[in-house]
Amino acid sequence: MSEFLKQWGEAAYTTTGFFWMALWAFILGYIISSMIQIFVTEKRMQKTMNENEGKSVLLGTFFGFISSSCSFSALASTKSIFKKGASFISSMAFLLASTNLVIELGILISIFLGWQFVVGEYVGGILLILISWILIRIINPKKLIERARKNLGGEDDDAMDGSKDWQKQIKKEDSWARVGKKYKMEWQMVWKDVTVGFTIAGIVAAFVPDSFFQTLFINSGQGNTDFTFLEILEHIIVGPIAAFLTFIGSMGNIPLAALLLGVSFAGVMAFIFSDLVVFPVLRINAKYYGWKMSFFILFLLFTALIGTSLALHYSFDLLGMLPDPSQVKIQDKEHFKIDYTFYLNIAFLTISGYLIYLGFFKRKDVKHSMSEMAPKSPLLESVLKYASHICYVWLVGGILVRFFVN
Repeated sequence: MSEFLKQWGEAAYTTTGFFWMALWAFILGYIISSMIQIFVTEKRMQKTMNENEGKSVLLGTFFGFISSSCSFSALASTKSIFKKGASFISSMAFLLASTNLVIELGILISIFLGWQFVVGEYVGGILLILISWILIRIINPKKLIERARKNLGGEDDDAMDGSKDWQKQIKKEDSWARVGKKYKMEWQMVWKDVTVGFTIAGIVAAFVPDSFFQTLFINSGQGNTDFTFLEILEHIIVGPIAAFLTFIGSMGNIPLAALLLGVSFAGVMAFIFSDLVVFPVLRINAKYYGWKMSFFILFLLFTALIGTSLALHYSFDLLGMLPDPSQVKIQDKEHFKIDYTFYLNIAFLTISGYLIYLGFFKRKDVKHSMSEMAPKSPLLESVLKYASHICYVWLVGGILVRFFVN
């Protein structure tokens, strides 16, 4: 019993430590995301994404890069711009960029995994888009795309005014009040995923032995970087399966990825890239475009994921850049010392508080339309909500045990 209490306390402490380390990154990322979504309207995006193919893919990638990292928000935005005339490949570029190339994800990966994984994330995001583009050009699913567009219906009116000059808007207090409202909505979209994801990461760090990952991922282990092609391929396939079993969104998955000790670089990257090849996303795409298109998108993204993870692993190996799997010992770090993380958290919490004050207290008169979200499963949302509440009870209990019982 005493051993369990010790591990419980350690799990709760690790979870809160993980979140404290990442807090400033979340705040910075969602402030930037909220600013972009207020000052760069969706109408302005979709107008530029139905021109020539190369330019539209480039713009889709750029708009995805500056958008929200929430998978459900990305799915809804992708559907909207595709419905309003953006090409299918530029819409896929937007979707992949908004879940793999966003700023806050890179910052979070740098905190938990290191610079090699940040490079892998951004280079890999571009490779995912390029491979998907090539596959679409080869397969050329014109009828499937036409049917998907018909399933969505005709173009509807955009509630945002695309003619607004952002340079004028950025100087107005009411614009920043809308940023504050949007910022709060960003947290409302992800708080359950982040809570469950970080809690699971703490539990895995405290309770799950390294031998579990060595069984799940063949030949993984301390300091091993010499994997055969088939072992790397197995890691790449198992990565998305593991992500499916712990589906909590791209941001919540990063601390979990840091615990995949001894797994190949390709396997960890496949795990990180897997947020769009899980069942909730498959179901949402089916509601939007029909099951045939949904399975085609799944095939497209999974094939691109395999190709990208292999390309990253062998190119990093060739350049001598493969990270040592044993270097990531995030749970051994001292989380709450007075360092740059402490000062960054205080600074960004202050900015965060001001934006909330501006949007919900000082300028309550400012209206802001809700962003469209993909139709989440009510059952999944209820499960996540109750799981989050259980997580908070677990964390409070664990902290009390760590400091007052053990």
